[in-house]
Amino acid sequence: MRDLPPTATLRAFEAATRHATFTAAADELHVTQSAVSHQLKHLEALWGLHLFERGKSLSLTAAGATLAPIVREFFMSLEASLADLREQKGRVRLEVSTTYSFALKWLLPRLPNLSRQHPELLVSLDTTDKIIHFSNAQADVAIRLGKGSYPGLFSQYLFGEQVFPVASPDLLQRFGTPRSPAELLHYPLLTRDGAELVPKWEAWFEKVGLEFLPLKESVRFGDTNMTVEAALLGQGVALVRSGHVETEISDGRLVRLFDVPFPSPLAYYFVCPKGIESQPHIVSFRQWLMSEALKVQRSYE
Repeated sequence: MRDLPPTATLRAFEAATRHATFTAAADELHVTQSAVSHQLKHLEALWGLHLFERGKSLSLTAAGATLAPIVREFFMSLEASLADLREQKGRVRLEVSTTYSFALKWLLPRLPNLSRQHPELLVSLDTTDKIIHFSNAQADVAIRLGKGSYPGLFSQYLFGEQVFPVASPDLLQRFGTPRSPAELLHYPLLTRDGAELVPKWEAWFEKVGLEFLPLKESVRFGDTNMTVEAALLGQGVALVRSGHVETEISDGRLVRLFDVPFPSPLAYYFVCPKGIESQPHIVSFRQWLMSEALKVQRSYE
């Protein structure tokens, strides 16, 4: 640490790396040209490195070019952290991990309500479909879709969903509204990649007592949001979980086909390391989450 110069000296170096002359760097920093020149000579002596080629215009040496992005990143990180800390005055940051589709379709529309009820919370969303390990400090809490088995963690059931087909009014106008599940076998059916988390046409058709033949697919979608978007564009019928199409059904952009009860084998759970579930800010978030889950559970059943 003895080779670390004063912050003002590093700032002079960072500014000089972006200008053609010491004078231009000095103007940016509101100091004299000689002050900048003196600070940079001091820095070169301290580090024992030649940082600039001096002439009609400045150019970085190999050592200067190596150090410039490191110093620039230091100041950018410092400024971002300070801005973040100022924003947090009197507020508690809560890192929440969940899947991208759940965050976009279910959680995000409800966050303004959380802000009104708990202005002291500053929620930071991290979206991933991968299992996180809290020991790596990736998040404080998580909302996960699964079967409720989370060994070594505190978990709380939030809600389950129904699985059903949806289509756009445009597609139904072109193909007609199917009168029975069997007629869906003659419609373009959208499918997506994935294993356990993905609603399966085979399971739905089995539920309604029909044998499902393999599809002649032209496209298989990589995530739920693309599948829903394709349905909105009239490209086919999508098999979805209820929580992903609330808005689209309520505003008429998608139509639910058939009132066939088919509970998803998976449900959403609140998950966090054992012991922190009783911390006040986590209790506030968890109780709010439970309240929102109870509001929609009846419509999903």
